[in-house]
Amino acid sequence: MDSSSRLKDLHTHFLATSTQSMPVAGMIFWAVVGIAALFLEPVPVAYVVLFGSGMIFPLALLIDRATGSNRIQRASAENPLTRLFLRSIVMVVLLWPLPIIAAQLAGDPTLVVLGGAILMGIIWIPYGWAADDPTGMQHAVGRVVGSYAAFLVAPDPYRASAISAVVLLSYLYSLVRMRRPRG
Repeated sequence: MDSSSRLKDLHTHFLATSTQSMPVAGMIFWAVVGIAALFLEPVPVAYVVLFGSGMIFPLALLIDRATGSNRIQRASAENPLTRLFLRSIVMVVLLWPLPIIAAQLAGDPTLVVLGGAILMGIIWIPYGWAADDPTGMQHAVGRVVGSYAAFLVAPDPYRASAISAVVLLSYLYSLVRMRRPRG
């Protein structure tokens, strides 16, 4: 077997063991952020994003179990693409101090919301590559550009909600366009 057919097999296996529970959990999370931002001051909303982002994976596990697929638990650690994707999540976690420091220096807690939208969107790049699906890159680029635009254009009290709306639209786009897990 040559390396290109092996990579194709790895892509197929990654897609077969992936689940849509992660994007669904992300959508739930960002809907909560968007609604909370309409009622809370910016600092508590920043905390919701900062600490709540760590709840996406456990929520995805619950969704996965509730639907009976248990794909997250069945994802093989033998697939190097799965390991790459999981390590990419660590990369995002390591970058979290950047929006926190920026928000502190600028005195604008909405920068944590913007940073969270961007950082959590970047994870779609390795997902798309591992699944051999261009939707991952499209999601990441659209989400980042849209989040910046929402931050710059939306009136101050609605910035966090506008960023959340961009993220939700990105998820909807991806759920419609991305390849479906098989198996």
